[in-house]
Amino acid sequence: MTTSSKKILVTGVAGFLGSHLAEKLAEMKNEVIGVDNMSGGYKDNIPKNVKFFNFDCCELDKMNEVMKGIDVVYHCAATAHEGLSVFSPHYITKNNLLASVSVFTAAVSNKVKRIIFCSSMARYGNQKTPFTEDMKPNPVDPYAISKVAAENVLVNLCELNNIEWVIAVPHNIIGPRQKYDDPFRNVVSIMINRILQNKAPIIYGDGEQKRCFSYIDDCLSCMIPMLDQKNLNKQIINIGPDEEFVTINKVSEICSNITRSNLKPIYKKDRPREVKHACCSADKARKMLSYKTKTDLKTGILKTYEYIKKRGAKPFEYHINLEIKNELTPSTWLDKEI
Repeated sequence: MTTSSKKILVTGVAGFLGSHLAEKLAEMKNEVIGVDNMSGGYKDNIPKNVKFFNFDCCELDKMNEVMKGIDVVYHCAATAHEGLSVFSPHYITKNNLLASVSVFTAAVSNKVKRIIFCSSMARYGNQKTPFTEDMKPNPVDPYAISKVAAENVLVNLCELNNIEWVIAVPHNIIGPRQKYDDPFRNVVSIMINRILQNKAPIIYGDGEQKRCFSYIDDCLSCMIPMLDQKNLNKQIINIGPDEEFVTINKVSEICSNITRSNLKPIYKKDRPREVKHACCSADKARKMLSYKTKTDLKTGILKTYEYIKKRGAKPFEYHINLEIKNELTPSTWLDKEI
């Protein structure tokens, strides 16, 4: 655990993970700077004790300015739309790869001590579960490709310039502050937001895709020590549970039970490139970070529901243009059905 206060930059500070992380780091008496372009978060997510800058991570000149004097960078900003990346590859690649290169360039130029990069379970693609950190990345869509490419740039620049790096691989995080009016991502929040509007959950394919979900506090229990724990340098670490490996049908059932809804799911055709089974091993996190799942799936979904209900259901915002429209594009996006 940290022994002295640091000056920390958190990108994506208005987003789900970034806002929680910045809040915790500031509570630990660190000086926290936050950057966000407000494309994927909420303004009231930004912690009041964080100095906020509103600009895009791709703007290298501005990134260089805020990076002055920074000790540690948590790069959480991303356009985390894996399914959408097949149909908006230019936008997704720019916001994930080029934005990351900008952050890493400014960090290296300003001689930061450590960079923690939030990658994605998408790096593993279609491989035998549970995914382990020693598996060779096998990205199957533009989002995953952009994340793996960003990892490679990070390691390349840090190794050359003697800067510490950690790659965190959180997966399917749920909880309060998650953007729930985005029709392209966050399956639990989409289902809850639809049910609260008396609309049935939408499921792509047969619903037998399997995932593990991580509650935000469990994720933070691993992310915070990455600040300065010495043995984490040059490590890739999966973050999240491997105990509850459930189908999307089961997720829909839990959401319906919690909301007391009788609405039956609407099934749509499969989304191209979707990985059928995705679950990460937590063994390395248990060993190096004493990781333990404290919030089970039902409780995590309940807390997510309580947040959305208190905030109020919202119409879905189709804020990203589809760059490729053809017979493979989901009708839910083409016709704005969600």
